[in-house]
Amino acid sequence: MSDQKTILFIDDEVDLQELVKMTLQIKKYKVEIAGNGLEGLEKLKTVKPDLIILDMNMPKMGGLEFYQRICVNDRPPYPVLVLTARANMEQLFRQFNIDGFMAKPFEIDELLKEVATIIEKSSNMGIKKTPTGTRETRKVCIVENNVEILNQIGAAFLSAGYIVNPAQNGVEGIERIANTVPDVALVKLGLIDIPGDIVILKLKNIAKTRDVKYVLYTEKSPEKTAIAQRIGQKEGVDRFVEFVSPSDCINAANEVLKG
Repeated sequence: MSDQKTILFIDDEVDLQELVKMTLQIKKYKVEIAGNGLEGLEKLKTVKPDLIILDMNMPKMGGLEFYQRICVNDRPPYPVLVLTARANMEQLFRQFNIDGFMAKPFEIDELLKEVATIIEKSSNMGIKKTPTGTRETRKVCIVENNVEILNQIGAAFLSAGYIVNPAQNGVEGIERIANTVPDVALVKLGLIDIPGDIVILKLKNIAKTRDVKYVLYTEKSPEKTAIAQRIGQKEGVDRFVEFVSPSDCINAANEVLKG
């Protein structure tokens, strides 16, 4: 598995596109380019970036509308570094869930430093700091009855630096989560014995597992979307995600752990 990080750079200035792309590629990043928000949305259909560098002032669709379009529960699914020529708007953008802000014009070296800082922070979501300042590995419990999918998601979390504890049904999931008390639990909605939302509700009623972050997920399909989203809004569910690839689950887990 390649560790090369992908950056989606959305900006309408062609000269700046070329400069940033060349500089990032020298640093071994994979770079995708979009000239406005609409092109950015199209890119996201096939690209899962580790970071989006987003200009605000663009034709057809600006950065703010693009940001609002990609947000789920007021959070973007990817780290976002905002660029704008309006330096006095930093405080406004800080109110959003962005990971960085840079005013134009900027030094390219400063951009590289900011990119590296954000990606390192995002990549190390499997690590947490204790109150004493020491670093501990985060724990995740994955409750999934399909062994193939369980292995795929589990492998992705292991690669991201998590300790993974798997369970293959709801009863086993409740027992594992209660015994290990992970930082985050991913629970499939359509488990073979107990629905995933009920598993989460039971665990939320147990004192020692009440503060675990819970991600409820289901396979992405048109017929499941409407009912699944209603269930995903139930009490105790920190994030609902329609599963397409393991990266969807990791992004959801990272987001709830940020909060």
